[in-house]
Amino acid sequence: MHMGIERNVSKPKGKIYSESRKNRRRQKKPTMVQKLYDTCKEVFADCGPGVVPSPDKVERLKAILDTMTEIDVGLRPDMPFFKASTAGKFPRITYQHIYECDKFSIGIFCLPPNGVIPLHNHPEMTVFSKLLFGTMHIKSYDWVKDGSTGTPLLADPLDGQSGCVRLAKVKVDSEFTAPCNTSILYPADGGNMHCFTARTSCAVLDVLGPPYCDPEGRHCQYYLESPLAKYTVNNVVIAEEENDGYAWLEERERPEDVTVVGALYTGPKIIEK
Repeated sequence: MHMGIERNVSKPKGKIYSESRKNRRRQKKPTMVQKLYDTCKEVFADCGPGVVPSPDKVERLKAILDTMTEIDVGLRPDMPFFKASTAGKFPRITYQHIYECDKFSIGIFCLPPNGVIPLHNHPEMTVFSKLLFGTMHIKSYDWVKDGSTGTPLLADPLDGQSGCVRLAKVKVDSEFTAPCNTSILYPADGGNMHCFTARTSCAVLDVLGPPYCDPEGRHCQYYLESPLAKYTVNNVVIAEEENDGYAWLEERERPEDVTVVGALYTGPKIIEK
């Protein structure tokens, strides 16, 4: 005997309807951060290192991010970590961690005016970056590949020394002001190496799939830019008129003058499902 059904039948229909309507009123509308988490969970479910989500899934995630602002993550431009630095000091960048699992991570970089996130890479990762507010200059590169082997072009050794210097082509070199569309970087194209320079105080919401992981070889590598005239490939110098679109990128240690500090995320919470 289904006791639950019998109990429901014994109640007046009007009462059932009113209680149902009341329960619907109690249900809170999902926050944008929750929608972002739910979408990321679906988009990256079948992905891993070097695996890009399908185009329709990329668009789904981009559509969520495109509508987001600082209000959705509990930020205000007048918060202390957006204030300009004292003259002579390098601006300190603040990172707010929102969520991370083995499939993806979500976080926010908060930059004061003139704050810089140096040129760095995203190995085997698909990256979504959304400028929440402010104006920022973004410069990004992709590796130039050898046509026969498909590997990045290496510079000829300089003065008998072999270094890890590769040829890269500029993908983006522009200023962006919010509101603007989400930038997407792919493992092999789309500007996998990029640099952020804050023209005003600004915040960037980042989604990485998968996240950095040193044990699995996905560590953040920084680069120095050098003009084409400094190196050659197979002793061939690239034409002078192409210099603006190309550069040599040389691996470097993390710059000492860059300080990124963690801060507690105080925006809407994520409910894991």
